[in-house]
Amino acid sequence: MAKNRVKTSKINRLLLMLSIFLSVVMPVQALFVSPPKDPIPLIHEIFPEATSISDKQGEPLIWTIYKDKDIIGYAFETNDLAKMPAYSGEPVNMLVAISPAGVYLGAKVLEHHEPIILAGIPESKLYEFADQYNGLNVSDRLKVGGNNKEGVIHIDGLSGATVTVMVMNVAITKAATKVARSLGIIKASQDIIQPMSRIYPDVYQKLDWQGLLGDGSIRKLALNRKIVDEAFAGTRVEHVDEASAEQKQQLFAEIYFAQADIPTVGRNLLGDSEYQWLMASLKEGEHAIIMLGNGYSYKGSGYVRGGIFDRIQILQNNEAFAFRDLDHNRVTDLYIAGAPRFKEMSLFIVRAEHQFNPGVDWQVELLVRRQLGAVDSLFTSFKGDYHTLDKYVDRPALIYPEPELTLIQEVWQEKEAEVIILIILLAVVVMSLFFQDILVRHPTFMHNFRHLFLIITVVFIGWSWGGQLSVVNVFTFLQALMSDFSWDLFLLDPIIFILWGAAAVTMILWGRAVYCGWLCPFGALQELMNIFARYIKIPQFELPWAVHERLWAIKYLILLALFGLSMESLSLAEHFAEVEPFKTTFLLKFDREWPFVLYASVLLIINIFNRKFFCRYLCPLGAALSTSNSIRLFSWLRRRPECGQPCKTCAKECEIQAIDPNGVINMRECHYCLDCQVTYFNDEKCPPLKKLARKKAKYKETEIEAVNVG
Repeated sequence: MAKNRVKTSKINRLLLMLSIFLSVVMPVQALFVSPPKDPIPLIHEIFPEATSISDKQGEPLIWTIYKDKDIIGYAFETNDLAKMPAYSGEPVNMLVAISPAGVYLGAKVLEHHEPIILAGIPESKLYEFADQYNGLNVSDRLKVGGNNKEGVIHIDGLSGATVTVMVMNVAITKAATKVARSLGIIKASQDIIQPMSRIYPDVYQKLDWQGLLGDGSIRKLALNRKIVDEAFAGTRVEHVDEASAEQKQQLFAEIYFAQADIPTVGRNLLGDSEYQWLMASLKEGEHAIIMLGNGYSYKGSGYVRGGIFDRIQILQNNEAFAFRDLDHNRVTDLYIAGAPRFKEMSLFIVRAEHQFNPGVDWQVELLVRRQLGAVDSLFTSFKGDYHTLDKYVDRPALIYPEPELTLIQEVWQEKEAEVIILIILLAVVVMSLFFQDILVRHPTFMHNFRHLFLIITVVFIGWSWGGQLSVVNVFTFLQALMSDFSWDLFLLDPIIFILWGAAAVTMILWGRAVYCGWLCPFGALQELMNIFARYIKIPQFELPWAVHERLWAIKYLILLALFGLSMESLSLAEHFAEVEPFKTTFLLKFDREWPFVLYASVLLIINIFNRKFFCRYLCPLGAALSTSNSIRLFSWLRRRPECGQPCKTCAKECEIQAIDPNGVINMRECHYCLDCQVTYFNDEKCPPLKKLARKKAKYKETEIEAVNVG
């Protein structure tokens, strides 16, 4: 009795010290949420030479920054253009500045609600992350962390805040892309790419004019005066050179055009010798276009004065190029039968720098100008389409642009290996539980298997992957249910999402026990440390049952307090949720302020002498998970009528005291270690089995051997 009183006194002093520590240490970190900053001073900081800043205006909303009358940059807020929830469920609002050429000049945090960051990482780390964008280009593909890939610039992440900085990166790049596209700095989108095609040099068919015109080898742009007059309707030159009613159907312009370096086209139109001369004069990557016209001159007189044909140009892939006099050769005669007479006949050489692709559709654009006075004029244009026939050209397969991944897809792709391994580990746990009656009959294998799995849980799930669930996740989910629910926030962390899915499934099947006993990294760390402590004979202490079962209530009280705070402010609840040492231990790996490190260390030291002290008495996550016990479907932990009365072997051996003195397993507190099941099937350890074995042995001793007298 005296020994018990001394032990109880020591325990009470220990609990008193722990409670004082919690009340003093936990408020050390100020309850801080970054207040919104005024963007204008930050814009002046980025542009110290600025003389004026416009109002935030336009679509999208941007500030335009001037030095005198010159534009030196643009600034915008990510919340205006790409409002994306971060880890806290609220967006991180950033001020982003770019130059007129699309170079990032600065990225500044204006406002955030990330207490997960502030509780363990200095806010300056967030600013340092944003500084990495300086000097990069809006057109660059930027990615946080990951393996090096061609065409991708990698930005250093932030340990312990991976999801937050990935969301920040997407918000910055998406907002900057919208602005750059609206300003014409970058193209609106990437088109499907047709690789450079090749004209078949040996494909030739003898055809007359009607044959080439009929199959589309030669195309025609025909305009009458009515069409031209209608094109100028409503302009200042509407009535300049306007046709009378009788003249409306008269020919204005007629242009035939084709690709002359196609053998069937060029040889038939020009004749063999002229075609051979043409092909010999073409350099690598050059092509020839033939134009034949009547009516309005496609040549004009501009090429005589300035060397440029200012009435025609070629359009391909949203690019336009005109011809110079050096690109032009007159065609004196056509050698094809049935061709009409033309006022103008020309060969135009498309130079290699234009990267003309014979396998991609192109257009001839004719510009028609009407003079207004001696100086002013207005023009309109008309287009004729050309498609190179498949029989003339070798077109490689189209290259489709790689679809842009959403942030969620990008995160899951990045974590693909971890996701696969985690799913395998979960399958192993589930299979172990389904075949637990076989597993526990081999105690040595079962204990080695469990210890190995706990090591994997600590090293990989905990330290490597940051897969430690928290009561904060529960509150975030409840808040989402009460507001505009979206899976996006939860899918941003694949490991946490899968673990929560596994916890939900196992809670329904077996209760809280499976997650807390097998998949919780902090629980696994405690158990491994205590196993080693017992191995090296460190003395253990257990609380008297009356004290022990009352201390269970502490974690439920902590859970209720945190839940009440979360209803008022999720950020506030996240700060007080530091009662869980998970972040310190696994996300930040003890690299944070000393009070948090000391708190986690004290809990681990207590665990050396009393297995899973935190899990048993303080863990609000365990309390939250244990509420599922009433819907648990299976009770696969076997018991006998003798359990508890008279046999108390399992109750004494349960190292977290989850078995009541009456022999009933309290599934709200059980961690499914299966030690009691090892004892249950061990006929050398379980008293009822030993008693049964003795009876069988005694029966065999008194049994009279049967003798056959037949």
